Amino acid sequence: MRVRRVVWVCLLSGALVVPLGPVEAASQASERIVASAARVSALRLLSQLPVRVESGAGYVRAKFGSGWTDVNHNGCSTRSEVLIRESKVHPRQGAGCRLTLGTWLSIYDGARFAVSGSLDIDHMVPLAEAWASGARGWTASTRSAFANDLGYLYSLNAVSANSNRSKGDREPGSWMPSNRAYRCTYLASWVAVKWRWRLSVDAGEKRKLVTALTACGSRAMIATPSRATVHLGSGGSSGGGSDATPPPSSGNDPRYATCTAAKAAGYGPYYRGRDSEYAWYTDRDSDGIACE
Repeated sequence: MRVRRVVWVCLLSGALVVPLGPVEAASQASERIVASAARVSALRLLSQLPVRVESGAGYVRAKFGSGWTDVNHNGCSTRSEVLIRESKVHPRQGAGCRLTLGTWLSIYDGARFAVSGSLDIDHMVPLAEAWASGARGWTASTRSAFANDLGYLYSLNAVSANSNRSKGDREPGSWMPSNRAYRCTYLASWVAVKWRWRLSVDAGEKRKLVTALTACGSRAMIATPSRATVHLGSGGSSGGGSDATPPPSSGNDPRYATCTAAKAAGYGPYYRGRDSEYAWYTDRDSDGIACE
């Protein structure tokens, strides 16, 4: 356990490094802070995420829609909206929201760009990861909303194609930005987006995130996310996979005597119609959520 901890902290602090000026890194990090002063510890959010065995079975990109949508109905796709938001200077918008004369800094590796077509838009939590940790049970419209989420600053990022494709579908335990100054924000963002969309973590993922975020100290604070609206598909379960202990058909939780104990271990909340654990506990306010 001690060896794994050291390896993970090394990954956080220095393993994947490319040259990046400290002023640029600090400037980029500060510019991405939401205007609201409300901030929360990513460790606190992480403690509220359900822990499940995740499975990517059945994932295909098309499950999240055919591509970028025009969420705001203003003629600009989600991709264009992110590029406009993250440009250092306001880009010129042409027909079809074609962008020119912008300047972008990829937060993952510090690369600079003047041509918008050179950047990718990265999903902080990759679509395949979202599928495995809960989205498989959503409606198609909810998955499309996740893929085009402009409601939280850290859900989507304009980054270099190289860094986006290097990341792929990997979790923070196996990939981190080469920009060391952004790593704690990256970890906190991962947790915040999962919390926003009520996604799960697996046991190993949570263990590594706890270790790394603890090492981040005050840098584990992140702009407080709002809850996204999630609709479940017919017969679907928002759980990405299965619990480590198979649930009984009814009765009390075989692992924990109380909600307090379950939450302390990283489980809950449980939703009616989504989580089999819901039947184990009393929904005192009848809002469809137990162990809040």
